[in-house]
Amino acid sequence: MAAFTAADVKALREKTGAGMMDAKKALESSNGDIEAAVDALRAKGLATAQKKSSRTAAEGLVGIAVEDTKGVSVEVNSETDFVAKNDKFQDFVRKVTQTALKTGDDVDALKSADYPDGGSVSDKLTDNVATIGENQQIRRIKTVSVNNGVIVPYMHNAVAPDLGKIGVLVALESEGDKAKLEELGKKLGMHIAAAFPQALTADGLDAEVIERERAIAKEKAAESGKPENVQEKMVEGAVGKYAKENALLSQIYVIDNKTPISQVVEQASKDVGAKVELVDYVRFQLGEGIEKEESDFAAEVAATRGA
Repeated sequence: MAAFTAADVKALREKTGAGMMDAKKALESSNGDIEAAVDALRAKGLATAQKKSSRTAAEGLVGIAVEDTKGVSVEVNSETDFVAKNDKFQDFVRKVTQTALKTGDDVDALKSADYPDGGSVSDKLTDNVATIGENQQIRRIKTVSVNNGVIVPYMHNAVAPDLGKIGVLVALESEGDKAKLEELGKKLGMHIAAAFPQALTADGLDAEVIERERAIAKEKAAESGKPENVQEKMVEGAVGKYAKENALLSQIYVIDNKTPISQVVEQASKDVGAKVELVDYVRFQLGEGIEKEESDFAAEVAATRGA
């Protein structure tokens, strides 16, 4: 009996763009493990690399807030997109994000904090679930700060002020002109939203992800039939390319499609009137990394009727 279903084949094809038979063979060889099947297809050149951020299945909102030299982003999930358009839910996410400026990156600490309208954040969250009728969760928080400079917010396709599905914060350390730093930060925010860097520098990339890329590159190199020393260079080249494309400072600026971000920041120093350093960033995309279960609505209705 196959260790996978037709739905697994469909999911794998959507993740990779591979053909049906290639997807089925990959699942057979991986005993139904979809992630292993993705790696197998990529190693054979039958799939395109896909970042976890594309798996934006969860609903809700991302909020961003800035106060002086500190900024925070918070993701609050709900079951449906309808809730994201609810004024009560939007007000909750906005106030929770403001509260997170004082509590830091600990979700439990935020839940225990005082809610601006009374009670705790946790109490208000429970009340929202009962009132709106959907499960809601505060999923994650990240704060950034600078000693002397600016924190610049950018919300891609905002549904309301400082609320949307992709929230970005850019932390720029500099004694230069604040207005010009804000302008630079907005442009960098647009780049970050579009390019989805995995870390500020190559050293900050997830070691497990790098090893996974290395394993895939080794398999591809082995299939080339080239001498071992050439294969080693192919592997290092592939890993280096991945690191360059996924570390923010080495990414190519999407606005001019030619300049590394590190040079964009360095060149901005002349315009700003002082040295500029991009010290940190946040990019929260709603639901990234969460798989949402697909349901057969017709089957559910039939089940409730005893069909």
